[in-house]
Amino acid sequence: MGSSTYGITDIDCRHDVGRQNRDSAQVAKRSITKAMDLSVIGREHLLLLNVPKESPSDIVILSAVRSPITRAFKGGFKNAWPEDILAPVMAEAALRAKIETGDVQDVLIGNVLAELGFAKTGRMALLHAGFPTSTTFHTVNRQCSSSLQALTHMAHAIQAGQIDVALAGGVESMSKNYQSRGIPQDVGPALRNTKVKAAADCLMPMGITSENVARRYGVDRKTQDEYALLSHTRANEALAAGRFDAEIAPIEYPAYDNEAGETSQVRVAADDTIRPNVTLEKLAKLKPAFLEDGGSTAGNSSQISDGASAAILARRSWATERGLKPIARFLGTQVAGCEPDEMGMGPIYAIPRLYEHVGIEQKDVDVIELNEAFASQTLACINKLGLDVDRVNPNGGAIALGHPTGATGTRQLATLIAELGRRGEEIGVISMCASTGIGVASAIIME
Repeated sequence: MGSSTYGITDIDCRHDVGRQNRDSAQVAKRSITKAMDLSVIGREHLLLLNVPKESPSDIVILSAVRSPITRAFKGGFKNAWPEDILAPVMAEAALRAKIETGDVQDVLIGNVLAELGFAKTGRMALLHAGFPTSTTFHTVNRQCSSSLQALTHMAHAIQAGQIDVALAGGVESMSKNYQSRGIPQDVGPALRNTKVKAAADCLMPMGITSENVARRYGVDRKTQDEYALLSHTRANEALAAGRFDAEIAPIEYPAYDNEAGETSQVRVAADDTIRPNVTLEKLAKLKPAFLEDGGSTAGNSSQISDGASAAILARRSWATERGLKPIARFLGTQVAGCEPDEMGMGPIYAIPRLYEHVGIEQKDVDVIELNEAFASQTLACINKLGLDVDRVNPNGGAIALGHPTGATGTRQLATLIAELGRRGEEIGVISMCASTGIGVASAIIME
């Protein structure tokens, strides 16, 4: 899709969305709502009596930005290393926050697959991006929720008085590292032969957990495909309308051709995961990916992808002293465990805990970014929680955009902040399931 200009390949895949797709998506949405018995929650006047008022000790977000997301092995970052994607995103996060790189005291990056947990190359990337040696660096792996956990840990560090300013984010190059650590190869005999079902199920392939959810919670193949169409159509419409532009930092990186012995600069300016012209008919033709009689396919599951994301957090008093205007306030995070063999249901436990923790109710929430690991679990969570499908992933989710595992949480944050700002609304929630049976949910309020 690229054109070569001055030696730079500009990958900027934008697609027009036809009327037929929009009409199909509306039919799909109505069918989903009927099939899953979704309750549409009316929007009432916002009453946040239990949410603390503004305080100098608040944790505020000064910026949230992401790279484009590209298809693993085929897309714009297929020749990039994770540090190539992350370094410019970290620098852009500081720039958008209107702070100096030296203001950032600590950095925490979520990563699932890279060698040595990305601890050493991540620190190298930080320094390569122009941050001083005084800015410290570490990584966290909580599977698909890694960067949301990074955000939470950094908020806690500020809250505890350890630091005033932090960068939290995530990165994943599934092109480089997809085969490395999805399922551990070195498992001792005690665990390999465990008789504890939940322990053994922690090694269950994610696709099988998706099929378990579909069967246990009554999500058939047709309904999964209908939701996938909705995700693809929403993402295409958002792309065509330029809604992702504000959250994306274009990335340039050096691509090495070992055979030719040459290096060229590649520029990636937009997501290349979003497929045009998706229809129910095309989705229905795809074969089940995990079980012969299953319902999860390549079309209704999240895409393996490459990408990075980052956010700057600070204590409100620190930002106020420097005349900086926060874009949002971090309200809190809750984590909950569930059965590993239906790990996709984690959000149904984490989200209610979050509401109780931060003092809000479902009716107060304007937009929910719910990670679409699979259509099966997304729909099951929507149904069990009684969510309004119109307020869940209004610009599409991981089925259409992709799921660069370590980066997804703060990617969702960047998308959520941009969408709430566009709508002029206030309360947003981010949630996802994670491998081994974990649900994570966080809430923000716009400033």
